[in-house]
Amino acid sequence: MTRSKSPGGIPGENVAAYYRRRAEGEVGLIITEGTYINHPGAGFYPDVPHFHGEEALAGWRRVLEWVHAAGGRIFPQLWHCGLVAPPPHKLGPGAVGPSGLLKPGEQVTAPMTQGQIDQVIGAYGDAAAAAERLGFDGLEIHGAHGYLIDQFFWSGTNQRTDAYGGDLVARTRFAVEVIREIRGKVRPDFPVGLRFSQWKSQDYGARLAQTPGELARFLEPLTSAGVDLFHCSQRRFWEPEFEGSPLNLAGWTKKITGKPTITVGSITLDQEFTRSFRTTDTAAATGIDELIERLERDEFDLVAVGRSLIVNPSWPALIRRGAVKELKPFQRDVLAELT
Repeated sequence: MTRSKSPGGIPGENVAAYYRRRAEGEVGLIITEGTYINHPGAGFYPDVPHFHGEEALAGWRRVLEWVHAAGGRIFPQLWHCGLVAPPPHKLGPGAVGPSGLLKPGEQVTAPMTQGQIDQVIGAYGDAAAAAERLGFDGLEIHGAHGYLIDQFFWSGTNQRTDAYGGDLVARTRFAVEVIREIRGKVRPDFPVGLRFSQWKSQDYGARLAQTPGELARFLEPLTSAGVDLFHCSQRRFWEPEFEGSPLNLAGWTKKITGKPTITVGSITLDQEFTRSFRTTDTAAATGIDELIERLERDEFDLVAVGRSLIVNPSWPALIRRGAVKELKPFQRDVLAELT
């Protein structure tokens, strides 16, 4: 949900008002757009908010105060893009990735050194400490969609032969060290979530785990390191993750770990979300009955709403009173402003 409305990385009053409107619209938990940690290669998208520096953190303090005043709760999402850059995919100085691969076969820089790995891990810890100090209700680590942490997870971009590479479990080491660093910087009861995905921005068909057993082996070290909540990103929430079971990725993750999970994926959109960037067709509200049924069966614990919430700040309030037909359709042009 990157909005790029924070010039110089500093969220202003317009950003605070944007998040406050979601709290007023009865969103139970707001997870912010991705925020850059303090590393020169964290990202190259213009006007993405930072989560470091006096001015940026002062802006986030205002966001937090306005959301809390409206009765909401809010997590910052801590983000490092790694080697994923905006079109025309020009990487800036400091760009890093586990093996220097943007995707399989496409080498764009040198592999990360141990010093660079340690620097990034430390930056995650510093951001977590800032989140707790400011008074946020928890935090989420963005470990999905082919960004840096996910580049370590994915064999297509992690070809390392040291302790950070190898099989699927070995490739969780970088994330485990990030989680442990964060856990060491915040109090024991401060919630730490992790967003992960099978698909990647570089390859929608990519998969980390082919079977429930592989998924269990992948999740175990992350759970042991201290993840409290898994945000399980898939492109369509209704699709089964593995053959032989109707459970989606969030359902399987909850079954395996016993941890609370968030489901997400084209909620109240009648088309796959990426098509909204290639067409002027509108997206109608669909699938809400199935979503509620699965939530009431405890398949997962929370539901993340993305693009529909951008255009419908009061999405939860509308759903609660059964006004699904009042939802405005998502179209690309709504991204021009913070509404």
